[in-house]
Amino acid sequence: MKSQISSLKKQKDFKSIIKGKKINNKYLTIFFRKLSDKSNKNLNISFVAKKKLGNAVKRNRTKRRLRNIMTQILKISKINLNYSYLLIAKQNIIDAKFSEIKEVVFKDYKKIK
Repeated sequence: MKSQISSLKKQKDFKSIIKGKKINNKYLTIFFRKLSDKSNKNLNISFVAKKKLGNAVKRNRTKRRLRNIMTQILKISKINLNYSYLLIAKQNIIDAKFSEIKEVVFKDYKKIK
């Protein structure tokens, strides 16, 4: 069965994930928290690009790149589907190469057990 990416919708979901654990790197902050009830095989994840990053084009490009990286991680299945994730982009991500971001994110997801 193939996994899909599903987005978080409710404010209480975001607040509960922020209370969980986090990993920082130079491109983004990854918040994650174990799900209490896990019935579906979807990856619960949301991408946040604050207005400080730039105009809508830059923010959407950032989120698109992160979504692409997560899809690649899902294909290799190096991600724990028992967690919900929140990725908040930092300013450095705009000028960074896709391959560099991908490498850093892959390394961080290996740490999450």
